[in-house]
Amino acid sequence: MFKALADEGRRRLLDALRERNGQSLQELCELLPDLTRQGVTKHLRILEDANLVVTVKRGRHKLHYLNPVPINEIAERWLSNYERDKLRALSALKAALEEDR
Repeated sequence: MFKALADEGRRRLLDALRERNGQSLQELCELLPDLTRQGVTKHLRILEDANLVVTVKRGRHKLHYLNPVPINEIAERWLSNYERDKLRALSALKAALEEDR
């Protein structure tokens, strides 16, 4: 799963599905215009293999859905061992600093 999350394009796909679940390949291709349809399909296959995306066939189309369970399991296992409040504060600081750029 970490390998699947390592790629920025795949993280963008997951973010898009988090915002609006049930998107088609065509809709997801619009998010990554620098990639071919086959490239986006490859990214989706990697996400499916990592159990982060579930695909449901509707007629001739496939709709892609985010499966947040594996990410939540990692968060519970790893982040619960650390101080979440401090991590949230650092994350907020990082985001604020990046916005100012």
